[in-house]
Amino acid sequence: MNKNTWIVGFMLFAIFFGAGNLIFPPNLGFSSGQYFWPAIFGFVLTGVGLPLLGIIVGSLDEGGYKGALKKINPVFGVIFLVAIYLTIGPLFAIPRTGATSYEMAIVPFLKQPSAMSLLIFTILYFAITLWLSLNPSKMVDRIGSILTPLLLVSIVALVIKGFMLLTGETPVQADSKVFTSNTSSFFNGFTNGYNTMDAIAAIAFSVIVISAIKGKGITKETGLFKQTVLSGVIAAVALGFIYVSLGWIGSHYHLSQSELTSITEHKLDLGTYLLTHVADATFGTFGKVLIGVIVSLACLTTSTGLVVAVSEYFHEILPKISYKAFVIIFTVFSFILANQGLSSVIEMSIPVLLILYPIAMTLLLTMLLAKFIPTPHLAMQIPIFVVSIVAILSVLQMKFNIAPFMDHLPLKAESMEWLLFAVIGYIIGLLIGKKQEKIKYT
Repeated sequence: MNKNTWIVGFMLFAIFFGAGNLIFPPNLGFSSGQYFWPAIFGFVLTGVGLPLLGIIVGSLDEGGYKGALKKINPVFGVIFLVAIYLTIGPLFAIPRTGATSYEMAIVPFLKQPSAMSLLIFTILYFAITLWLSLNPSKMVDRIGSILTPLLLVSIVALVIKGFMLLTGETPVQADSKVFTSNTSSFFNGFTNGYNTMDAIAAIAFSVIVISAIKGKGITKETGLFKQTVLSGVIAAVALGFIYVSLGWIGSHYHLSQSELTSITEHKLDLGTYLLTHVADATFGTFGKVLIGVIVSLACLTTSTGLVVAVSEYFHEILPKISYKAFVIIFTVFSFILANQGLSSVIEMSIPVLLILYPIAMTLLLTMLLAKFIPTPHLAMQIPIFVVSIVAILSVLQMKFNIAPFMDHLPLKAESMEWLLFAVIGYIIGLLIGKKQEKIKYT
């Protein structure tokens, strides 16, 4: 590995190392308890493996995902990308940054968290986001480049002290309703990894990432694919270490029944609660303040970057509406949703992610296969359309119980019922496509 490989590897790490993502591994660790290892393995596959696979696959096609989606169906491509940008933007990811900052930096120092304190904090938080987004400059990137290393150092220090504090502790008791075996724990961890939203973000931002890699002097001729893979391995190891470490701490940090009751009553997020209390247990009040401030500032740069990116995308497809108008609309909408609380924001995002992730995974896998197997368009079109229908019906059944036959599909218990349809759809598309090509050239 050369110097550029390491530089790009850490660049990829910084892109996917979101402050908001830190809350999911300890939450999963605490909930999975004695089934921690299969659960965290599933989480790492989707929370780390898929985003990096997404970047690697994005380097295979000159047109990236936009080009691939255009070949599948131009209208579907636009709808899918709009859904992705709204998800990583004003619907979930941006509100989540504000709600996470509140629970990490403010709640630990309040006697009683309230809707009013959340409102006051988010007014300030999103006012700053709005101001920075209306005046985008390199300042946000520079602040982010400083905060990411600071956050990383703080988390590593927290992990080391956490290991020292909790070594010898028995795992907490797993949630008996969800984590009942190694298999159920793996698939619950797998779907929990959707919450990072990094795999769908990789699809949206792959062109930017690949351009940044090329900016380091790496081209197709000098081994873009190989260098992206090697850099991805570096980023994956670093991300995996942090997620596994924080998850292990969560699985060994015991909370009293009164604490669990308080978390439920005040609708707090378990992951943020664990992080702040581990920081307090390891470094005292200073640690709690430090991690709260750094996470909040890192979330602020993330929210600004997302508002800018999403507003630019929508201004590109709807040029009659100004960039500034989109910034204001998306910031205000994010502010409203953030005031529902972090747990509510995460809960609302789950049905959408259960639709988008199967489609995204099918897209990734078919594009990857196309590198090694001559793949007609039908072999991409059929599985993606079928998986889209299956994913939508599964969520409708989960929420409204209007498609009971979905509960009897293979792998439904593991939330992987779409996989069989993807495989069958690909094979059918491949056979029909090959037959059509044969007829065409005879």
